[in-house]
Amino acid sequence: MTTTYAVLSEGLEKRYGSRGGVVRALRGLDLAVAQGTVCGLLGPNGAGKTTAVGLLTTLLRPDAGSARVAGHDLVREPDAVRRAIGVTGQNTSVDGDLTGRQNLRLFARLHRMRGPTGRARADELLDRYGLTEAADRPASTYSGGMRRRLDLAASLLTRPAVLFLDEPTTGLDPHSRNQIWDTVRALKAEGTTVLLTTQYLEEADQLADDIVLVDRGRVAHTGAPAELKALIGSYAEAVVAHPDAMAGAAAVLDQLTGAEPDFDRERRAVGVVTTDPTLTLPRLVRELDAAGVPLLDVSLRPPTLDDVFLRLTGGRTEGPTDRKELVP
Repeated sequence: MTTTYAVLSEGLEKRYGSRGGVVRALRGLDLAVAQGTVCGLLGPNGAGKTTAVGLLTTLLRPDAGSARVAGHDLVREPDAVRRAIGVTGQNTSVDGDLTGRQNLRLFARLHRMRGPTGRARADELLDRYGLTEAADRPASTYSGGMRRRLDLAASLLTRPAVLFLDEPTTGLDPHSRNQIWDTVRALKAEGTTVLLTTQYLEEADQLADDIVLVDRGRVAHTGAPAELKALIGSYAEAVVAHPDAMAGAAAVLDQLTGAEPDFDRERRAVGVVTTDPTLTLPRLVRELDAAGVPLLDVSLRPPTLDDVFLRLTGGRTEGPTDRKELVP
């Protein structure tokens, strides 16, 4: 079966700067997002995620490489790409002085959806995202979740084939976040391709069919969430009764796995990633008990995407562009 790709890039590069030094934000990004799927674009701050979104949405021009979005060449057909995509950025683009309805009708006119067609589509989206009752209130009176839903509705006016969501739930409460998640699932069910960047690893785990981990301007790892988790094994953790017992728990975990444990001193927890298939929960409990470690809880669980992220990026939270890595 032949896979159709909604986003396909090869060797994308982007540099910033001049004679004084150049920041290499992207160093040959290869990306393949299958049509009708949700792709999670993850990576440390400064790894190149936002630059990648800027290129793929035609806001930036690549210095090298090529890409096709919704079947259109990024450089030769930028207008066609823009007509085929929707974008929801990190900050909402709605005007707080306008009502929700006025905002959507304004965006509809900007998309040349004039007259009854634009008004009907705006009203349809207000109803779909639970904003009808607040439609004639200024957007400045909306909660953070409502503003985010209004911003998302604006990006969907033209029924885009590809939707770019750049950290869409940052700062939202759990209820509002779940509403956005439900929206993304519904869009996927309708056939929309979604490229999602997020700092919430649980969000990517919940929504993404595939994960692309970007590090230092390149794709470092890619695969379904379960495939990436399988790369690093299971996570063994012991929560001890008092802080002095953490060293003893760490010694046991080190002896069992040969890996360096992580410490969460606030929770009095010691954990370690292990790929040893012979390590079982009963064995773990027996060894800790035999060492006299006073325990409150012991667990052996599959890794989360947080574990994957920390392991595959070496625990770094910054990429080269955050550290102003310069090349001559």
